[in-house]
Amino acid sequence: MIPRTVSAGCCLLLIIALVGSSQALYSPSDDVVALTTSNFDRTVLKSDEVWVVEFYAPFCGHCRNLVPEYKKAATALKGVIKVGGINCEEEQGLCGQHGVRGYPTIKIFGANKRSPVDYNGQRTAKDIAEAALAEAKKKIKNVLGGGGGSSSDGGSSGSGGSKDDVIELTDANFDKLVLGSEEAWLVEFYAPWCGHCKNLAPHWAKAATELKGKVKLGALDATVHQQKMAQYGVQGFPTIKYFPAGTKDRNAAEDYNGGRTSSDIVNWALDKYTEDIPSPEIVQLTSEQVARETCEKNPLCVVAVLPHILDCDAECRNRYLKILRTMGDKYKKKQWGWLWTEGGAQLELESTLDIGGFGYPAMAVVNLKKMKYSLLRGSFSQDGINEFLRDLSFGRGHTAPVKGAELPKIHTVEPWDGKDGQLPEEEEIDLSDVDLDEKDEL
Repeated sequence: MIPRTVSAGCCLLLIIALVGSSQALYSPSDDVVALTTSNFDRTVLKSDEVWVVEFYAPFCGHCRNLVPEYKKAATALKGVIKVGGINCEEEQGLCGQHGVRGYPTIKIFGANKRSPVDYNGQRTAKDIAEAALAEAKKKIKNVLGGGGGSSSDGGSSGSGGSKDDVIELTDANFDKLVLGSEEAWLVEFYAPWCGHCKNLAPHWAKAATELKGKVKLGALDATVHQQKMAQYGVQGFPTIKYFPAGTKDRNAAEDYNGGRTSSDIVNWALDKYTEDIPSPEIVQLTSEQVARETCEKNPLCVVAVLPHILDCDAECRNRYLKILRTMGDKYKKKQWGWLWTEGGAQLELESTLDIGGFGYPAMAVVNLKKMKYSLLRGSFSQDGINEFLRDLSFGRGHTAPVKGAELPKIHTVEPWDGKDGQLPEEEEIDLSDVDLDEKDEL
């Protein structure tokens, strides 16, 4: 009977041990926060705090050996950095999302929550705490504009961009921000555990900074926001899609087929952006305000001086304006400003740019930031202007400094009404009351 009792006791102990092995390694009284699928996104990813997270399995001997050191690190970092633990036996989906392949795996969610840093140091409280503090310092430098970010954290130092320029998208805000926008968007669908996504992160941040004001860059965690992932047929990571400006159609998204460096992304996006933007307006120079609004915000400003309306009627002037509109459309990617004025209406401007010496029509291209200009010396025709502008776009052509290094006086004039010019009426002189001597001659 004794062997039976001993055998039953051993079995009972074995059952207790097996039950205990599936339980968490940390208790609520520890400084290690229990993280689960239900609270991870809200507690860690959407938090402004730096988090150290251990992915563990209760049956793992190395995990059990780490417990006292990890608890010690959590206590030491209390109030400064959060420390959490995830039981991967119970949260297999969450651990899979973060690419956990062995136990324990420790990740630090710092300056860029999308790309946590894998901790590969010694498994002591001191080393874990020091690594966490280093990530906290990176985050502080990023906030203060001091850089210090590595390629893995998306900081501005290594990449030349800011992760703050990348807009985080969700199932809830996607339609409002992207489909309801009047701006173009590039959206990355990513998974936090995806290595290619982590490699893309600094390039995505840099591109977002360079494209600011033209194309918005967003990022959506497809493992969390699966509604949009399914809606756009995302089957691999990263997947990038382009949404044209002003689109309300959720099916109007285009697949991105460019490279994955920041320059590739910027060039691809700018090509799409300029395809979508309208041709520039050919604006009549009627005031100084018009001149500044048209030219100061653009890299170059094309100024055409057309013949007086009495020398070139409405049909003649419209032919010249048609040439300017054609050239404006051809070079719209350059985002230049386009002005025209009538010969003699802005004499100070003509003198400053040496326009008029060859007759009208005439043209000059001005860079107001550098106060330099280049004069069209060929024919004022579509071919002549195209050759002139093409050389300038490639950095060729003769330039000269603007006289006085400032914008000359611009007169306020009435805009052209689109009609032919009218000669001034001649004043009739009544000579009936004038006595003329026979020798006087008119």
